[in-house]
Amino acid sequence: MTAVDTTRFARLALDCIDREYPNKIAHVLASDEDVRPPRALTPAFYGCFDWHSAVHGHWLLVRLLRLQLAGDHEGAARDALARHLSAENLAAEAAYLARDDRASFERPYGLAWLLQLATELRQWDDADARRHAAAIAPLERIAADRIGQWARKLTHPVRVGEHAQSAFGFALALDWAHVAGDEALAQTLRDRALALHGHDRGCTFALEPSGQDFLSPCLAAADLMRRVLPPEAFARWLAQAFADPDPWSLQPAVPSDRSDGKLVHLDGLNLSRAWMLEGIAAGLPRDDRRRAAIEAAAARHEHAGLAAVDDTHYEGGHWLGSFAVYLVTGRGLASR
Repeated sequence: MTAVDTTRFARLALDCIDREYPNKIAHVLASDEDVRPPRALTPAFYGCFDWHSAVHGHWLLVRLLRLQLAGDHEGAARDALARHLSAENLAAEAAYLARDDRASFERPYGLAWLLQLATELRQWDDADARRHAAAIAPLERIAADRIGQWARKLTHPVRVGEHAQSAFGFALALDWAHVAGDEALAQTLRDRALALHGHDRGCTFALEPSGQDFLSPCLAAADLMRRVLPPEAFARWLAQAFADPDPWSLQPAVPSDRSDGKLVHLDGLNLSRAWMLEGIAAGLPRDDRRRAAIEAAAARHEHAGLAAVDDTHYEGGHWLGSFAVYLVTGRGLASR
């Protein structure tokens, strides 16, 4: 684990999960009744500017509490979770999500983070966690079913650098399926990953990043495939998938304006690249000669990404802490 003050990330989450405005709602209106404030529509996850950021803000607090890294913020974090993750609030969230006209709501990004929150609660041996896990179970099931249904119908991968990307959603959902013991979803995701990415060729960083990416299409595909293939097979896949002669010389991105909610995505890209590179290195055989270069690239991106996480601008402060915690606590690695 990187030696950083994780309590400042807890503060970022606590500063936003009760902050209802400004708010960006991705919301289908079926009638006048659907025109309501965020806290009425989704009473658990209404802060942090949008639904998915609220979800992974809650994940951040649970993750730090489970690992005993919340420091002086432990009491405030537990209180916030108790207020938001009540049985009543989560039942309302499940009812909201279950509507047929919301089949694509937050798919896959927000749904994948919801499953990560549920994963953390499942793995936390704590009375509060058990209560929250029971309350979130119906919502968790809806999210898992929605991702599984989508994965089975998806005929081509979604190779973008933002929320709609399929490889990132598959990876987080697959990690949940292993913890939850949902072998049916795990098998679906493994099969679809092989079908969609098993024959990848020509991935090139010459086309990355786009100006507002926070996920790398090429690295996310590799980070998914290392979850699906054994080390030797993954090593062969990786050699064929990338077109660049020296892909691991990849350098961090630098946003031009961190007060711009889209341009600041590049700080998140550095963080997600770092954890994906770490995962890729871990998925290779121990004697693979590429590991040192990949780990060095991960370190460069980690340094750049962590240096950018602060509360100067709400545009980045409301979500970058979650990416930082995912990275520095090794959430995506099998042993964590």
